Amino acid sequence: MHSTSEPSDDHNEAGADPVRVWHYDGESGLRHQPRFDTEGASFRLTERDRVWGPFAFADLVARDAIDGDAIFGLKNRPGWRIGFSGGVPADIAAHLPGAVRYGGFIDRFGLWKSVAVCAMLAALTVFLVLRSPAVVARMVPPSVEQRLGDLMVGDLGNRACNTPAGTAALTKMLRRIDPGDRPIEVRVVDMPIVNAVTLPGGKIVIFDELIEKAASADEVTGVLAHEIGHVEHRDVMESLLRQLGLSVILGGLDGNIGGYTNSLLSATYSRGAEQRADDFARDQMSQAKVSPLATAQFFRRLSGQTDVKGAAKMLNYFSSHPMSSDRAAQFTAAAKGRTDFTPTLTAAEWASLRTICSADPDQKKSGFRF
Repeated sequence: MHSTSEPSDDHNEAGADPVRVWHYDGESGLRHQPRFDTEGASFRLTERDRVWGPFAFADLVARDAIDGDAIFGLKNRPGWRIGFSGGVPADIAAHLPGAVRYGGFIDRFGLWKSVAVCAMLAALTVFLVLRSPAVVARMVPPSVEQRLGDLMVGDLGNRACNTPAGTAALTKMLRRIDPGDRPIEVRVVDMPIVNAVTLPGGKIVIFDELIEKAASADEVTGVLAHEIGHVEHRDVMESLLRQLGLSVILGGLDGNIGGYTNSLLSATYSRGAEQRADDFARDQMSQAKVSPLATAQFFRRLSGQTDVKGAAKMLNYFSSHPMSSDRAAQFTAAAKGRTDFTPTLTAAEWASLRTICSADPDQKKSGFRF
């Protein structure tokens, strides 16, 4: 096919179909009235002694029509325009790209179908974002988690308590509730916080104030079993990743350990993680023949705290271990029909554990740093 527009310099080819066009070259800002010559899949524009092109039809981009003129731009040429006055002849139109419809895919597929697809994709994205910490946490090498836990424990400074009798009682409690070979380390820290926290690498810290508020060793045993449940399911790394992202892994081994430790103190596990840890605790207590009634009573007493100053301390536990209305009831139900429970510690061992910090000569009561 060979079509020719009306020439601007009276050099029209005999017998050629006239194609009226105007042109902006994107450089001069002048409107040209060139001759339009096609050569297969391309075209040239000629005005007197100046020639533009050849340009491929495939490189044209349809623009909005103005006053009946079909207008096209050129890829990667800002300001370049060609307009077909009065529309495009049929033989030329077959080579030109069609206009891009607003909405494109949505218009062709249908609005409501597109909304449904987008909603499904959005829900999938949210699900993956929410689930990614759990997946990534299980991919963290144990050696990295162990090192992070060691650094966090070290960040507690000299506040860890240690007396021969108290440490022996704590070890007995751990072995009673978790006789397996998990690499669990438990220590009591002298800080006025009613809380227990699990650090990466199987490190569990029980704050002395929680032991002071407990009425029996079995109450502390239930809390300890719950924390071991978090170790078993690697909930600690998941919580850190959910709050702080991959910076825990990528930058957590040098310089911000105190911030990460503080974050764990205020970390809130997901409801699923709390339920799994409770289920684990009740199962371990059942196997160890430790009554879950004491733990149920501990939860009820904490949630019923009315003293304002004391309540502020109690809230430390609930900030990292959110209570649901039926948690105490579940521990109570776990004791139904059982008569074979025995105390975790003797009275003397419990007394030694309660005084593990006050009897430690290395503990200084002048305050604490975290």
